[in-house]
Amino acid sequence: MFRTTIKVDTHGEGEIVDLTPRVAQAVAESGVREGLANVFVAGSTAAVTTIEYEPGVLSDLSRALSVIAPADIPYAHDAAWGDGNGRSHVRAAIVGPSISIPVIAGALACGTWQQIVLLELDVRSRRERTVYVTVTD
Repeated sequence: MFRTTIKVDTHGEGEIVDLTPRVAQAVAESGVREGLANVFVAGSTAAVTTIEYEPGVLSDLSRALSVIAPADIPYAHDAAWGDGNGRSHVRAAIVGPSISIPVIAGALACGTWQQIVLLELDVRSRRERTVYVTVTD
């Protein structure tokens, strides 16, 4: 098993960061030829998924999340804690904190237009996110 940490500085709600090159580097460093790469973000207001990293579809994803958990409705979390990020928690829970990608012949088995992305969903303007990449054979 091989594990590494990726630190990502984000700049606000809605930012989508392409992690693919850094995850691919972790797979190469691991030496694993056949196995799985798990990508996990620590925190309950960020998420990890795959998508085509293209401006149009990134905008579509952001819009879809704003429909699923809109900013202009009351959240019980906000009432309890007063931090205004109830929607952030809901969006992160729906997308999820991790994904697993097959490693085949020493490389990520992503599709041609498929990238691994971190979604910053918190309402704060800046965050340092910790992403753990674990590669197993």
